[in-house]
Amino acid sequence: MIIAIDGPAAAGKGTLSRLIAENYGFHHLDTGLTYRATAKALLDAGLPLDDEGVAAEMACSVELAGLDREILSAHEIGEAASKIAVMPSVRRALVEAQRAFSSREPGTVLDGRDIGTVVCPQAPVKLYVTASPEVRAKRRFDEIVGKGGSASFDAIFDDVKRRDERDMGRADSPLKPAADAHLLDTSEMSIEAAFQAAKVLIDAALDKA
Repeated sequence: MIIAIDGPAAAGKGTLSRLIAENYGFHHLDTGLTYRATAKALLDAGLPLDDEGVAAEMACSVELAGLDREILSAHEIGEAASKIAVMPSVRRALVEAQRAFSSREPGTVLDGRDIGTVVCPQAPVKLYVTASPEVRAKRRFDEIVGKGGSASFDAIFDDVKRRDERDMGRADSPLKPAADAHLLDTSEMSIEAAFQAAKVLIDAALDKA
């Protein structure tokens, strides 16, 4: 059983994916972290971020089990990840690793930008989790302030819109819902409501399996 969850930043797909994986006892992979792990490995080794061959080689050696979200969420790692994520050979290497992960028993939940369209187009359950840019910026703002940090809502809002444009506009694997994905708009939906909606779809797919 493969559950593919796509959507833009701060739409709630990561929280939802972890809840689903925990509920069903499935393996979970945040595919965005695979790009961040590759970027961190390059930074740690003092290697350039603009050499596609070196980056692709590093991508092949990333261990997908136990990626540390806290460490990998650092801003400079995110910036580095966005530079290598547009490289076709890096994407190919990581997509291959993500596909291998998706075959783990008894099931997997993968979340990212291109799971239902590119990584696992055969997944029996595909969800596209979204929310308005304003809501997503507010969530990110609240998260930063909640952790004691300082932030500008306007700067975060601009960043969310920039990321959407970059993710949806790239030539290789742009962010878009798969034709057969179920849309979950969490703008005015609690994470529990989103989980219950997803559970109905997953249970139906499991009954058919």
